[in-house]
Amino acid sequence: MKNITRLYLTLLLLTTATPFTIAQSGLQRFDDRTLEYLEAHRTPGQTKAWLLISNTNDYVNVAIPAGLLVAGIIDHNPDMRQDALYVATSTATTFLLNTLIKKLVKRPRPFIQNAHLTAVYQPSSTSFPSGHTSSAFSSATALVRAYPKWYVIAPAFLWSGAVGYSRMYLGVHYPSDVTAGALLGAGTALGLGFIRP
Repeated sequence: MKNITRLYLTLLLLTTATPFTIAQSGLQRFDDRTLEYLEAHRTPGQTKAWLLISNTNDYVNVAIPAGLLVAGIIDHNPDMRQDALYVATSTATTFLLNTLIKKLVKRPRPFIQNAHLTAVYQPSSTSFPSGHTSSAFSSATALVRAYPKWYVIAPAFLWSGAVGYSRMYLGVHYPSDVTAGALLGAGTALGLGFIRP
């Protein structure tokens, strides 16, 4: 438990320093250029698909533990019910940590910080880290730890990677927001591994 606490304290220190250190850095330029490139190459069909992936993320994050719980009850499988608790706890904890970090960092959304960027839609919350990405990677990592089979690993990480990409494509998160969200989500799932049966 001490290692988990240390990991989160380190992450919090790094993330609270982020707005000051990347304000005019090469990372900020990379973030801006990446989003400008993605915006310039949007098409109506792709936008519709990436928006659908982004909008269904919360449903998928609820469906995974709910499906495990129902299957565990039907099959009288206590391990599967425990796995449902593990995935749900990981995703919920990630959400709470993500909310806390957003309140501490207060990084403006790309379309606010850079007048050259136009988002597909404009969320009102702050940008760092990406909540969609953190929850997707938390669910995926927990699911993969519970069921480390290729047919679980491939779709789980393909989905979470697609969610992260969708947030950049839609212009609502920088690549650094998405990377931090992925690390936060995966790290939380790994840190809470003791809940597994």
